[in-house]
Amino acid sequence: MRERAVVPEPEFESYYGKAIIKTPTWKTPDVPLYLFLGGLAGASSVLAEGAALSGNPALQRIARSAAAGGAAAGTVALIHDLGRPERFLNMLRVFKVTSPLSVGSFILAPFAGLASAALASDVTGLLPRLGRLAGVGAAVLGPPLATYTAALICNTAVPAWHEAHREMPFVFAGSGAAAAGGLAMIAAPTAQAAPARRLAIAGAALEMGSMKVMHERLGMVGEPYEQGRPGRLLRLARGLTAGGAALSLMGRRSRVASALSGAAYVAGSVLTRFGVFEAGIASAKDPKYTVVPQKDRLAHAAR
Repeated sequence: MRERAVVPEPEFESYYGKAIIKTPTWKTPDVPLYLFLGGLAGASSVLAEGAALSGNPALQRIARSAAAGGAAAGTVALIHDLGRPERFLNMLRVFKVTSPLSVGSFILAPFAGLASAALASDVTGLLPRLGRLAGVGAAVLGPPLATYTAALICNTAVPAWHEAHREMPFVFAGSGAAAAGGLAMIAAPTAQAAPARRLAIAGAALEMGSMKVMHERLGMVGEPYEQGRPGRLLRLARGLTAGGAALSLMGRRSRVASALSGAAYVAGSVLTRFGVFEAGIASAKDPKYTVVPQKDRLAHAAR
């Protein structure tokens, strides 16, 4: 007959449950919106250049507007989080390749200028060759803009972000593509929205697939992505993104279905950024997610 254990299994405890690492002081909604707007703007610039190459002027102008507007709004959100405009300008004084924020500043600043120049040329018809060249430049900087924010948050000690550094760029790239395609689907005529629809579907697949791989790999550290308010936000985001994909596949010729699916894509992308942001904050506040993985790594190294 097996003896029953008298002593219960040990559970993790910390000194009065206090956090071990400093919780990020980034503001809400400034930073989550900045994460979203960077992805939207970056992916929209690529969509705009694709529309220019294929001779789709309506989609081109819509995507260029989204790229320029997203970059401008993202810059405002970043400056508001920093507190003073000169702090953003100070980041442009020195380029530091080891700092994602420094690299991102040097991506955002020229991207905003190029995207705005491309849009101005498209709207006014002035200097079309220079405008097209600016659009190409924005499209080149678009993917780095859409994904550098993943490196920005993962290059921290926040467990739920740091441990997800492999998948997070793909999550943000897919989320940005879904948002860019979705916004264009809302505004573009149905007959010219096919490239935007394809981009949104591909982005949704990349985002949801990367999130699934991330959850499976993170194990215990991934709990904040599934629990509490972050978990609710991310579940709603998945539902909206999946619903947008299904509706865009079924209602390709319907203007109403195109607009509704586009809105679902955009809303899902916004909620993804807020969910990821709040999951990181939750993991920073709970010392379990800092100490337990460290102990596991030490035990693994000892073995």
